[in-house]
Amino acid sequence: MSRFKVAVIVLLLVTITACSRSAVDNQNQAASNTADVPRRIASVDVVKATPQQIDIPAGGSADTTLNLKIQNGYHVNANPPSYPYLKATELDIPPSSGISVGFISYPTPITKKFSFAEGPLAVYEGETRLKVRLKADKSAAPGTHNLAGKLRVQACDDQVCYPPGTIDVAIPVTIK
Repeated sequence: MSRFKVAVIVLLLVTITACSRSAVDNQNQAASNTADVPRRIASVDVVKATPQQIDIPAGGSADTTLNLKIQNGYHVNANPPSYPYLKATELDIPPSSGISVGFISYPTPITKKFSFAEGPLAVYEGETRLKVRLKADKSAAPGTHNLAGKLRVQACDDQVCYPPGTIDVAIPVTIK
């Protein structure tokens, strides 16, 4: 084999090796960059809302709870929030099927200092409960109803607050 052919083959092998190494390096760099991108947090993904079933006599009222479970490492703003720019945890239940809200009582918050806020914040963490008094009109149809509501939350960790979100809730109500 001539020296020229050997030189061409060696040159081709070097080029192929360099190109394949560059491609592998690029794939590794892309994987590394993806790992550096923080995963996107949604407020509704770190808060679970579980309504409790309630029986109400027609023309009467009764109390129920909406249990909140906030994922470890996160908190939600209390109602009322510590500062006007923060979004409060807020439950909205419009009247339906002769059932309406008498009042909603928000739990006593805990107060904590976070690096992103100028002062301590009133928050809910872990498990907490909202108390809801429901009233049934005398004309409310007997039977089981699902009273639809919306829970607005803004989840935060110890560094930053995430965009607020809304959780659909359905409170099972039996009119007697």
